[in-house]
Amino acid sequence: MAKSWTTLEQLLQMRSPWFTLIGERLRDDRDRLLDYWRVEKADSAIIVTQAQGQFLLPPPSYRPGIAQVSLDFPGGRIPPKMTPETAAQGILGRELDLTPEQILDLTPLNDQGWPVNSSFSNQRLFGFVAEIDVQPGTLSPGLLTYPCTEAGIATLLTELTCLQCRAVLLEWLHR
Repeated sequence: MAKSWTTLEQLLQMRSPWFTLIGERLRDDRDRLLDYWRVEKADSAIIVTQAQGQFLLPPPSYRPGIAQVSLDFPGGRIPPKMTPETAAQGILGRELDLTPEQILDLTPLNDQGWPVNSSFSNQRLFGFVAEIDVQPGTLSPGLLTYPCTEAGIATLLTELTCLQCRAVLLEWLHR
């Protein structure tokens, strides 16, 4: 039976409102000493939104991590002590200007969240599908639509650069 890993000491802990950076010295299962750096972040949610055969996406926005504008499904962080479902409803209100009454159905794609990068971060991603009661012609200005067809999905997969958004779309597609 393999030996378990042991944390020997914490080298650094730096907290900010967005994340906590932690450096640790570990002894692995082969008795090697390793310095590991990890980030603790709030979990996040991404929502595949549909209305009458169309995917709805917010306008592309600037992403500091990649220093460019990118197209993404609605998404965001899940505040502490808030359920992923409640956070997803808030995200839809903020990013698509939807009222709770316009969200006909909000279905989770996963119950536990997927680890985003399990060797570097504790963050989990919750995926949802939302059926929206809104006519595509009456959407807030700037919202984008793509047909929920094979061609529309192919176009989205060429235009979505966010791996998390792509993964949630593919998870939806394979269900």
